[in-house]
Amino acid sequence: MWRSAFTILALAVCIVQAANAQALGDPDKGEKLFAQCKGCHQVGQGAKDRVGPHLNFLFGRRAGAHEGYRYSKDLARAGANGLEWHADTLDIYIENPKNLVSGTRMSFRGMKDPEDRADLLAYLRKFSDNPANIPEADPTATGTDHDVDPEILAIVGDPEYGEYLSSECTTCHQADGGDSGIPSITLWPEEDFVIAMYAYKTKRRNHPVMQMIAGRLSDEEIAALAAYFGALEP
Repeated sequence: MWRSAFTILALAVCIVQAANAQALGDPDKGEKLFAQCKGCHQVGQGAKDRVGPHLNFLFGRRAGAHEGYRYSKDLARAGANGLEWHADTLDIYIENPKNLVSGTRMSFRGMKDPEDRADLLAYLRKFSDNPANIPEADPTATGTDHDVDPEILAIVGDPEYGEYLSSECTTCHQADGGDSGIPSITLWPEEDFVIAMYAYKTKRRNHPVMQMIAGRLSDEEIAALAAYFGALEP
């Protein structure tokens, strides 16, 4: 009965956004910068494809995969080869589109200032799926400052033990890498996984279920889970 109640609680709370989230940039400034994009793209309620595709639900989307829009062959091919739009790939693309996809039809000359790109991405992020404000989750995908003991980060985890422990994690997080409403932890870099778990363990991140789970895990168990999910192919 206890485990059933916990499962219900976990499913209900797993979508809570972290209060200490980091932002990409300033979305208000980004809205003004979007004026450079309006000639080709729309975003927000009622947005439609124009010269370029609309940019709703952009984060996490495979490049060249928006249904109904005719992409260049090069961009469609890049998407078929695995290019997805996340904070890092969008940053590269916006800086100079043809550097990332040489045959793109996007004629934008690029946004050279990294702060401007961060502000623009913060604005566009508002129109993508939640969770929007969990640092390692799409669509934020930014790093996390930390003070985790280097000896803890150096622990080599046992992925088989991690698999044994993982059932509680996969109550919320999908092992296939899906992130609909709940961030994916599949193929996380091990160090990022450990840092995030210790942020919950030390209550620097506010999420009641994650604080409870991380609080009862040992250093070796966290390392084992990091090793398992870090190598888990979706």
